[in-house]
Amino acid sequence: MRSMLRGKIHRATVTETLLDYEGSITIDRELLDLAGIWVGERVLVADVNNGSRFETYVIEGERSSGVIALNGAAARLVSKEDKVIIMGFELVDRPIKATTVLVDGQNRPIKVYDFPE
Repeated sequence: MRSMLRGKIHRATVTETLLDYEGSITIDRELLDLAGIWVGERVLVADVNNGSRFETYVIEGERSSGVIALNGAAARLVSKEDKVIIMGFELVDRPIKATTVLVDGQNRPIKVYDFPE
């Protein structure tokens, strides 16, 4: 079994950092559905602005709200308006295609495609 990228939200903009909150990342429900990422799933988050990478789990945000909020300890690793890449993985015994969701500056989906194409 290998851990393969299954779904990714690429270059989302952090809308909130909430230190005094249960740890997690809150993600717009529409983006979760498009990327195939589940509520409660462990995700890897990479901050494009500062290079930090960390794991946390997903909380559902309001559909079409554009919310990308880092909560709890993870809020110390990013800043509001940073660009992040959010990745979900799957253990598989064969290669799979990963769904990539590209977003604009307000976290609205602008392109959805499979990688590799």
